[in-house]
Amino acid sequence: MPRSLSSNNRIHRRKKILKQAKGFRGRRSTNYKAAKDAIVKALTHSYVGRRDRKGDMRRLWISRINAAVRAEGMSYSRFIDGISKAGIELNRKALSNMAIEDPAAFKAVVDASKKALGA
Repeated sequence: MPRSLSSNNRIHRRKKILKQAKGFRGRRSTNYKAAKDAIVKALTHSYVGRRDRKGDMRRLWISRINAAVRAEGMSYSRFIDGISKAGIELNRKALSNMAIEDPAAFKAVVDASKKALGA
C-alpha cells in the first residue's frame, strides 16, 4: 500500500473556498456550505457583469458622440450614416475620445460626414 502523505485534500479545498468568501457577511464567510453557494453566485454575477460592462461602455460612448454631434447641428444616426458613407472606419470609443480630447479633429470628421450625406 502506498504511503499516505500528511496533507489532506478535503481541508485544502475547503480552505480555498473559505478564503474566497472572506469579507462576506454572516455564515457565508465561515460556514463551508453557505460559503460555497455564495461563491458560486458571486462568480456568476461577476461573469455576467463583465459582459454587461461592454454594453454600458458602448452606451456611454454613443451618448457622448450624440452630445458632440448635436453641438454641430446633426443627429447621431445621420452622423453614423454619414461616416459609413464617407468610408471612415472609426469605432465609437475612438470617436468619443476624439470628441472630448480633440474637438478640432472631431469637427473635421463631422464635416466629412456632412459632405458624404450631401448636406
